[in-house]
Amino acid sequence: MIGTFAALWPWVLLGASGAGGPADAPVVFSRSFDEARPLDGAVAGDGVRIAPGAGRSGSAALVVDRPASAGAGSSNATWVLPVEDLRGKRVRIEAYVKADGVAKPPQPWNGVKVMLHTKGDGDDWPQAAVDVGSFGWSRVSLTHSISDDVKAAELVLGLEATTGRATFDDVRIEVVPPRRAVASAGTKPDPRHGPGRLRGAMIGTGVDADDLRTLARTWGANHVRWQLLWGGFPNGPADKASEAEYDRWLDGELDRLARLLPVCKAEGIAVLIDLHTPPGGRDVGANVMGLFRDPARQEHFLKVWERIVRRFHDDPAVWGYDLLNEPVLGMLPDGVRSWPELALDAARRIRAIDPKKAIVVEPAPWGDPGGLDDFEPLPGIDGVVYSVHMYKPHAFTHQGVYDKPTGLTYPGVIEGRAWGKEEVRKALEPARRFERDFGVPIYIGEFSAIRWAPGTSARDYLRDVIDVMEEYGWDWAYHAYREWPGWSFEHGSDPKDDRPSASPTDRGLLLKSYFDRNKKDRR
Repeated sequence: MIGTFAALWPWVLLGASGAGGPADAPVVFSRSFDEARPLDGAVAGDGVRIAPGAGRSGSAALVVDRPASAGAGSSNATWVLPVEDLRGKRVRIEAYVKADGVAKPPQPWNGVKVMLHTKGDGDDWPQAAVDVGSFGWSRVSLTHSISDDVKAAELVLGLEATTGRATFDDVRIEVVPPRRAVASAGTKPDPRHGPGRLRGAMIGTGVDADDLRTLARTWGANHVRWQLLWGGFPNGPADKASEAEYDRWLDGELDRLARLLPVCKAEGIAVLIDLHTPPGGRDVGANVMGLFRDPARQEHFLKVWERIVRRFHDDPAVWGYDLLNEPVLGMLPDGVRSWPELALDAARRIRAIDPKKAIVVEPAPWGDPGGLDDFEPLPGIDGVVYSVHMYKPHAFTHQGVYDKPTGLTYPGVIEGRAWGKEEVRKALEPARRFERDFGVPIYIGEFSAIRWAPGTSARDYLRDVIDVMEEYGWDWAYHAYREWPGWSFEHGSDPKDDRPSASPTDRGLLLKSYFDRNKKDRR
């Protein structure tokens, strides 16, 4: 749920497999900092230096210092990259980083920077997720698709809006080979559910039986994404909870789910159980999940799914299991599985109990469509559905959230790019491509636009997103029903009015027009 906070860079990504590229992958940039002139071609700010002996093996390294006495600020080394080698390509950036006393920055995208900056019709700033504070040598990586229209590109290493010291070594950018055509170990399509197609909404944690009946009878939805959410998002009590405390919370949520599943069954609502809050929660700031810090939390995660599946595997109202909401990885310590590895382990344990219900998997980071470009189907597991969340362009969908600028209209120029239905289609193309490449089903687990977007902008955006999903035959869940009022289709466009509208909103009527198709599907 990119939901009720402003975050977030849908482009922050630790390489999905954790492995580097092929040895013969074209190298666009490489620095060990042992070169005779390693800063040639770079623009270096204050505090940037080459330090002999500071590298991983006693070699030289790039050091960026910003003393606390200077106050929070930015200092970087920036290299211009050969843009002609990058256009239309996927690239992988890898670097080794260590930090000493890097202060918590004001925004999660500030701090230690291992970042690309590309300029085309609009600017893009994909960057690796790097911790703050102090840590030893750690490998970070990101994979990113460069647009065909990019006119300039640069690599940025350093510090932004913070103080402390960051040290960089063995930095490499390489072009990732073209995607494989067909998976050698693809999966069968998802087990089909009674309604045929799923059109519904993610629901708030306070939804009761009457709310579910209203969603089904008044609005016509036949699906809910049932979030198991502890407190807020992205941070909440799970960030610091013990295993026993987490399990007590989960028991209560599962009891509530069990009480309301008969209502869902009676109303023809197919339920996807979404582990919105996993063991370990998320770091404050970087939003890296605790799952990817500690092997013990990963074992707890696997046990949690065994508990859930044992309890609900034979409930006819449950369609499937959404393993992890919007995964975000950071720097993987030794012994910690990558997300694809952990997802595969979870899927195997689920299939040992329940061979039929759908298993839904979202890519890192944040369930962003582009994450599927660096993901592979889980090998040997049938009935897996691949899910992404659609909040592009983020500046539009989240305007006014956490003080983001407002007044952005759709269709229109947003962050230098003209956005309309075709741009929406392009934003979802990684999911479409993944579907074509591997013959697997796609599910859009979240999409939305803030209700106070100017005029009919929110409605128009939702219409275009849904039209593309309907064209592709994808199941989907709107974000969100009776959760935070900012996303509510039952509330009007005044951000100061948190009361439901006395008459249906244009967004509500639009959604209902698509929900009404569920009736036709059942005939």
